[in-house]
Amino acid sequence: MTYSSSTLSVPSSPAVPRHIAIIMDGNGRWATRRFLPRFAGHGKGVEAVRNIVETCANRGVEFVTLFAFSSENWRRPEEEVSLLMRLFVTALEREVGKMHNNGIRLKVVGDLSRFDAKLQDMIANAERKTANNTNLTVTICANYGGRWDVMQAVQKMLAQESAGNDAPFTEDQLAQHLAMAYAPEPDLFIRTGGEQRISNFLLWQLAYSELYFTDTYWPDFDAAELDKAIASYQQRERRFGRTSEQLVKQKKAS
Repeated sequence: MTYSSSTLSVPSSPAVPRHIAIIMDGNGRWATRRFLPRFAGHGKGVEAVRNIVETCANRGVEFVTLFAFSSENWRRPEEEVSLLMRLFVTALEREVGKMHNNGIRLKVVGDLSRFDAKLQDMIANAERKTANNTNLTVTICANYGGRWDVMQAVQKMLAQESAGNDAPFTEDQLAQHLAMAYAPEPDLFIRTGGEQRISNFLLWQLAYSELYFTDTYWPDFDAAELDKAIASYQQRERRFGRTSEQLVKQKKAS
């Protein structure tokens, strides 16, 4: 299934976001404030993922995208990166079966070539196992960057086009090659941990997403915090370039 771009047409604005994208920030600081090693915060963050995925399924959200490891996170201390990779393996071992039993489809997007062969195989097997599930699609962005996504889409688009084609390229042609072409653009973007940046996450797809920032660290981001974010989203006027007066006329007409 293909989804239209918010810059080319006006998408629907459901009361409950169809797609929520989250930067899960603050694991290390959560641990430091408790005089724990940073990795303890990452472990607690996995529990928060489980809780938020379950809550999203219960709220009727169709797509959840989680920024787990950016292409810039390789700059972190080697020991922390190694621990994060081991945590990724453990999470796949423990969670994929549960997700499958609950009808959840798992996707992992990013430049996976940098991961070791075992992790790549685990990701491929998890995606195959859950491929036909329809209750909720959970996407993990790993070794992902928004600029990488656009560049790899451009390269695929150029490779697909026949030589000598002088027609200008279109957004639709590029969008079909983005890593998340299988999902609609996010309605709601959430970043925990107090920072107010997009940090190279879904740069193309967030063009008209509603942005929500919270000081709550990711390990403490629970169902009640998610409901606050959704409530904030529900108060937004999503105009997509139109005026408020146009929205009022549209509501009256419907």
